[in-house]
Amino acid sequence: MPGKIDDSSQIVKAFHSREEVGEDPEFEIGLSQSLRNNYSGDALIELYGRFLAGDGYLDTLMRRTIWRAAARRFGRGIHVGSNVGFKHLETFEIGNGVFIGSQAFIQGRIGGKCIIGNKVWIGPQSYFDARDLVIEDYVGWGPGAKVLGSAHVGLPLDVPIIQTDLEIKRVRIGAWADIGVNAVILPGVTIGKGSQVGAGAVVTEDVPTFAVVAGIPAKFIKWREGYEGK
Repeated sequence: MPGKIDDSSQIVKAFHSREEVGEDPEFEIGLSQSLRNNYSGDALIELYGRFLAGDGYLDTLMRRTIWRAAARRFGRGIHVGSNVGFKHLETFEIGNGVFIGSQAFIQGRIGGKCIIGNKVWIGPQSYFDARDLVIEDYVGWGPGAKVLGSAHVGLPLDVPIIQTDLEIKRVRIGAWADIGVNAVILPGVTIGKGSQVGAGAVVTEDVPTFAVVAGIPAKFIKWREGYEGK
């Protein structure tokens, strides 16, 4: 007879969110300042391309150093994975201990605002329309999940939709929230503190604090265990 299949689960301690964030090396901070003083924004982007794809020590160091030189604010202990892309890095404000997985893309906007709080974990291949985006502290962002922060108004009808005006709406992801793999957050949506968005969900409306939502479009499923909706 075939052996019994062991289908038990395993619980392990969370690592990223619990790891203490230390100080970055002084030489790295000094190098960032030197790059800021001696390179234009376009020159920094060109330099970034030399270190975009590697996973070694130097590539990882230089990606982080260039981000620090170009960003509006850049915290301590940040990881920028390989092939992470961006537009308008000068509009980014990034907290401490942030992890940005490989092949993520963050698209800012001239005059826009992209704020990423402390200890945010962003999975690989995520996409952010970050023209007006706030992600608060301790948010988990599943691989492939996306934010859309803008949409064409679609009027008048006698021109192609992509030629109509673009309406930008703020997207806010509350602290402690967890966004599932391949979920999509649409323009103007606020995700409440500690809420959970299911994998593949398309969120079209605000999500309450400590709620669980899932589906297309996303619907309320339940309150998280231990929380009675108020």
